[in-house]
Amino acid sequence: MGAKPTIIFATSNGIGMGHLARATAIAKALAPNAEPVIVSMASAVAEIPGAFGIRCEYLPGENRGWMSRSKWDLYIRDRIVALIDETDAKVLVFDGVIPHAGFIAARNARPAVKLVWMRRGLWQKKVHRFALPLQSAAMDYVIEPGDYAFAYDHGPTSKRTEAIRTAPVSLYQASEALNREDSRKALGLDQNRPAVLVQLGTGADDANEKMTAALKGLIGWLDLQVVLTKEPIDKQGKSLAPEGLDLKVIKYFPLAKVLAAFDAGVCATGYNGVHELLAAKLPTVLVSNIRGMDDQEARAKWCHDFGYALRANQADLKNITETVKDLQDPKLRASLSHKCAELPAPIGGEEIANKLLKISSEPTKTISLSQRLRYLALRYIAIAYHQIVKEKSQALVTSVKAVFSDSTNANELSTNIRADVRFEQLINGSSAKYREARHQIADKYYGK
Repeated sequence: MGAKPTIIFATSNGIGMGHLARATAIAKALAPNAEPVIVSMASAVAEIPGAFGIRCEYLPGENRGWMSRSKWDLYIRDRIVALIDETDAKVLVFDGVIPHAGFIAARNARPAVKLVWMRRGLWQKKVHRFALPLQSAAMDYVIEPGDYAFAYDHGPTSKRTEAIRTAPVSLYQASEALNREDSRKALGLDQNRPAVLVQLGTGADDANEKMTAALKGLIGWLDLQVVLTKEPIDKQGKSLAPEGLDLKVIKYFPLAKVLAAFDAGVCATGYNGVHELLAAKLPTVLVSNIRGMDDQEARAKWCHDFGYALRANQADLKNITETVKDLQDPKLRASLSHKCAELPAPIGGEEIANKLLKISSEPTKTISLSQRLRYLALRYIAIAYHQIVKEKSQALVTSVKAVFSDSTNANELSTNIRADVRFEQLINGSSAKYREARHQIADKYYGK
């Protein structure tokens, strides 16, 4: 048997961790038969090497403001081409709403590599939909991870026919999950008190208000432990939590492994949250985030209409509080958990892994003139869009000289990713030739 094929997963930085979580779940399933590498614009990529032993690289997104949009596309191209050359990758998989032109350019520069778009369904009808035909035609394959709420998908991807649809993809796998006692030990929770997981974003004013409203609904639950993955504070450091709650902020990755620790959950209706919490049979209140492309309201309505979860009206703070308060009823929680047991297991990671293995062994395709023209069209459309929209970027970093590291330590990686420096992560065990190439790329785009 020959060497394992390398498959690169590239993910954008969405509102949540959905893109990165899907890539990780598929990479895990691939690991026995292939060499997965994850390249991600999400800061949470810092957790992956230590947790799963998967080689990763952080890829700074355009929003970091480290270079112009036009330069950024070329930077991505050169980064991915260098990684393809280093790993002899056979497949490049992109998981994100928009297949950035730089990834398409990398495949065009290395035509032996197959380009796959992991395109989630349930899009809202926003301006991005008009580029769908062009984006899809630029790919060798389009794969759509399944969604429990697929029946309520009436968005722009729902009627398209090019995608290969699979079962849902989730980091939650019943065979790998810890039991209640061990989960609570891992999180440092009291074994004899109820616990609720709250996963709602903060930052924007509406998100802060939703967090406060949800936490109010937990007041009065006797001996409750309220568990969050980040401090419930606003940008000024003011607490968003009402008085009278026992709050615990925990850091554990992957959280999917310890969901048995909780009696209930309150979370946004993102792909990741729904396909983890409901798959784990956790009684859940869904509070949708309407920003971004993901049609969370459609997903929440399906979950509620068929009895798998409670849907709070995201536009009504009082309703959020009242709906969360309903979770205090043990009979209701039991009913929701029992209903969730009817959901199919999220085995899409294994399905997609097998498909990617087959794709990796297919003959090389010729890159047509039309495909190259589609790349140019998408590149200049993206540049024009960002000029018109003027999306807010982070301030330019103060350090000109790039910082390089091949560390797999989550804390060290996270510190570098979030710091005010141009951070260039290298896959662990990379060659001297690759390191030299990466230094040349950094000098080219950042300046010496």
